[in-house]
Amino acid sequence: AAMEHATDDVRVAVILLSSEIDASVRTPAFCAGGDQTVRSARGGYDDGSEDVPRLRVLDLQVQMRRCPKPVVCVVRGYAIGGGHILHMVSDITIAGSDAVFGQTGSRMGSFDAGYGSTHMARLIGQKRAREMWFLCRFYDAKEALDMGLINAVYDTDKLEGEVGRWVRRMVMNSPTALACTKAALNADEDGSAGIALMGGHLTRLFYMSEEGKEGRDSYLQGRAPMFRKVPESRL
Repeated sequence: AAMEHATDDVRVAVILLSSEIDASVRTPAFCAGGDQTVRSARGGYDDGSEDVPRLRVLDLQVQMRRCPKPVVCVVRGYAIGGGHILHMVSDITIAGSDAVFGQTGSRMGSFDAGYGSTHMARLIGQKRAREMWFLCRFYDAKEALDMGLINAVYDTDKLEGEVGRWVRRMVMNSPTALACTKAALNADEDGSAGIALMGGHLTRLFYMSEEGKEGRDSYLQGRAPMFRKVPESRL
């Protein structure tokens, strides 16, 4: 719900995903993935409901990809398992120097055949992706940066200020251009759904053009459209 609200709110230009750091906790975590203590025999994670079991985090992954705004993950501490996939599907990942990245799937009888595999291979290459999944070892922030898994690393005491600098640069740019660029970057990986999203952005832009308005107005006024009198229609 929070992602939907942020996507629809015109006051929001960039969406940040981060964890609340508790000073009393020695090792912070961005997200440590699915809670194995509530992993259900029915195939999902037990939230106490009688609903059809499913992995709800997959819905969030799709929302992040389809959101027209930049989604930035700010990682302190552990980004492991499902939490690691969460940062990978974001547009930008900025990490603190204490960040740790990795997958634990095959160690716990789990795997991700979606973005966790295919998108990871696109980010860091097939060999590195197989290493990460097959060995289930963890990587520090510098290693993650060197392999292209994240965008930047900063000392933890400077992280908030540096994230603000990245966000301010993005806020200065055209939101429509950002949305279309994001959709284009995702389109080849997201198949027909990605192309449909890109087409949706183009349709919305066309609706705002004089040619698009002429089509709407002529229909509402019960007359034949005069598209050829609109200069921009002469492609």
